[in-house]
Amino acid sequence: MMAASVAGQRGLRVVLIDHAQRLAEKIRISGGGRCNFTNIGTTPAQFISQNPHFCRSALAGYTPRDFIDLVERHGIAWHEKHRGQLFCDESSEAIIRMLERECDAGRVSWRMPCPVRAIAREADHFSVKADGESIEARQVVMATGGMAIPQLGATDFALKVARQFGLKVVEPRPALVPLTFDAEHWKPFSALSGVSLEVSVRCGQGRSKTMFLEDLLFTHRGLSGPAILQISSYWNPGEPIELDLAPGRDLAEALLGAKPGNRQQLDTALSAIWPKRLAEQWLATAPGRPGALRMADIPDKTLRALAERIHGWSLTPSGTAGYRKAEVMRGGVDTRGLDQKTMQAKAVPGLYFVGEAVDVTGWLGGYNFQWAWASGVACGRALQAA
Repeated sequence: MMAASVAGQRGLRVVLIDHAQRLAEKIRISGGGRCNFTNIGTTPAQFISQNPHFCRSALAGYTPRDFIDLVERHGIAWHEKHRGQLFCDESSEAIIRMLERECDAGRVSWRMPCPVRAIAREADHFSVKADGESIEARQVVMATGGMAIPQLGATDFALKVARQFGLKVVEPRPALVPLTFDAEHWKPFSALSGVSLEVSVRCGQGRSKTMFLEDLLFTHRGLSGPAILQISSYWNPGEPIELDLAPGRDLAEALLGAKPGNRQQLDTALSAIWPKRLAEQWLATAPGRPGALRMADIPDKTLRALAERIHGWSLTPSGTAGYRKAEVMRGGVDTRGLDQKTMQAKAVPGLYFVGEAVDVTGWLGGYNFQWAWASGVACGRALQAA
């Protein structure tokens, strides 16, 4: 809709084809139904790609402030949550209606629901076979998203089209997704489902090591919450992640300082900084099970070892919760085959790819929407009139 509205308002004749029954379902469900539509802190640093500089031009050409201006022109009230995340005050439906009105202003024609059966290149134009109709177009824009949340109609259609025309694809995988663990390994922690706390999470080695300070959520199958969703985009199968369950504290110093004459049990002392269920369960799995011991009776060495384990809990996920639970897809059309200013395939004039279909994946917090708006606008501005 972003690419279509910009092109249409430039005077181009645009047909928007969508196979879905309902328009913009991912916008509708985002942000708990209030659409985290951008992040005011957006820079290229919040995006993952094999070609990390690719997103710079589009993001510079259409900024969060530009989208905020559009939102305000349509009278949509919004507010900022933490870390620059912007949400609608009311329903995400307001963003969908806004994009519809922008398309109407560009006299965009709609075909919906309308599955596309085939796209072929014929001389100087493309032939699009769409639900019994054949549409000829000088230019085709693939804005069909990624594979996350297939229950809403997400598919790999853009990747199939890219491969059809000889473009390379960076292997896709779920991102911003919960991490899961072997059932037997996770059994001691499954009872903590629903427990949440702020953590520091890390993965990778050396200069490629990545860290986030966010909330973590225990689930029956593993870990979720913003911290895990963020790190999942960087995690590779077989690699461990490392959690600091008491970030910003020197837990060893705190425990040793509280020890002299302290008749409290250790699990009670830890409950002062953790949810009680976590303190009890964590200590039940600790070597020597020190939870029921009085602080004053625990050797300093044991307290130091416990603090070290809490600050550096290393564990290896068995996998992810998959595309059904992922917020986005990582990977996509290889950006080295696209023009960064226009989103056009270098080897296939007239064929464009934007948004999540491209190998540009943002962090949690409105960044992926900003990439959708920015790449759509870059493409809409670049399309040529007949």
